[in-house]
Amino acid sequence: MHIKSAEFVMSNSDVAKCPKAKLPEYAFIGRSNVGKSSLINMLTARKSLAKTSGRPGKTQLINHFLINSNWHLVDLPGYGYARVSKNAKKTFQKFITEYFSQREQLVSAFVLVDIRHEPQTIDLEFMQWLGENGVPFSIIFTKADKLKPKAILRNIEAYKAVLLETWEEMPNYFITSSSNETGKDTVLEYIDTLNDNMKLDDF
Repeated sequence: MHIKSAEFVMSNSDVAKCPKAKLPEYAFIGRSNVGKSSLINMLTARKSLAKTSGRPGKTQLINHFLINSNWHLVDLPGYGYARVSKNAKKTFQKFITEYFSQREQLVSAFVLVDIRHEPQTIDLEFMQWLGENGVPFSIIFTKADKLKPKAILRNIEAYKAVLLETWEEMPNYFITSSSNETGKDTVLEYIDTLNDNMKLDDF
């Protein structure tokens, strides 16, 4: 897939106010500071489509972007950021949960995980919630440029070992780096394939 256009559509915290268009939608979510904004900018070949920040927890709304005029990329708030107030966490949790349970246009979620770290409980619990609620998702391992190939494989195997304790099979996953565009084509080709398989009747 070649991304010819990427436009900001809207930001809000009310799922009912999300775009009404019957377009396939792909949501990106992960722990704060996992590199989500950088990944979105890398995938879309736009330097500042998603706002990057050295301060974790910057994204606090549901952000919709229209890609190639035929699908939506959704940037969701990061979870697990300690410096966000308890009330803010509850608010985020509420509209994130509502988004995944109510948004009929959603085709798949992408859960971003920093490949440098061992499996984190908060990521595992979130994936478990998606699975229990029937939300299709893939894992995107980020920051692969920070590790050598053998370390990447070792960390992936560690993740598989933990996930296979509760999952029948390893969820679909991608290895990416926003710095050198590793995984860009693979992720976009996957979205392209899903879009090709979509029918208007599915919405």
